[in-house]
Amino acid sequence: MKLLKKVIIGIIILCLIIGIIVIGNGYVMYKNAIEETPLSIMVQEIKSKDNYTKIEELPKMYKDAVIAVEDHRFYNHNGVDVIAICRAIINDIKAMSFVEGGSTITQQLSKNVYFTQEKKMTRKVAEVFMAMEIEKNYDKDEILELYLNTSYFGDGHYTVKEASKGYFNKELGEMTDYEAIMLAGIPNAPSVYAPTKNPDLARQRQKQVMEKMIKYRYLTEEKAEKILQQK
Repeated sequence: MKLLKKVIIGIIILCLIIGIIVIGNGYVMYKNAIEETPLSIMVQEIKSKDNYTKIEELPKMYKDAVIAVEDHRFYNHNGVDVIAICRAIINDIKAMSFVEGGSTITQQLSKNVYFTQEKKMTRKVAEVFMAMEIEKNYDKDEILELYLNTSYFGDGHYTVKEASKGYFNKELGEMTDYEAIMLAGIPNAPSVYAPTKNPDLARQRQKQVMEKMIKYRYLTEEKAEKILQQK
């Protein structure tokens, strides 16, 4: 029993040391990124892009779909969703791999503009620090607006406005609810869900988005059925 206790204590100490190192390295990565390009400068650069879209231009159905599928507690957290992170850690441990990220919309914005898509704990920690910095300086609608203007939608479309025009040949306000919900699901895996490349997978993803919208009460089942008939 004494040996077992020593082993357990040793493992705990090792985990703490590794955790401290990862957090420290993540903080350094965050500081280096924001010193190289201050947040205010980065935001100015994003807003100066062609086809930048103001949040007022986006259909409500599209915004609801994005929040439901990407971060349903978006308006209630400070950039980091502890519940989602804990769930992701448990699922990752079960799978012995990075199968779930638990990232909020603010964290995804951080990753889109400052970091790579590389699945490393150091980058994840840097993303958390950056998300908290963003939340201190911008309100939720501004953050959502920036996120939707820095997400990749596949097939060469780098903004929601480009994606609407490219996939449906429509301005944002002209999209049907069916199209808006399909568009909301694409950034999760643009090369997989681009409707021009994999229409069947795009529709499967659209149904997943709808299920989330029903779950979080953005849609009723009856309304969802009617939307599917718009095809």
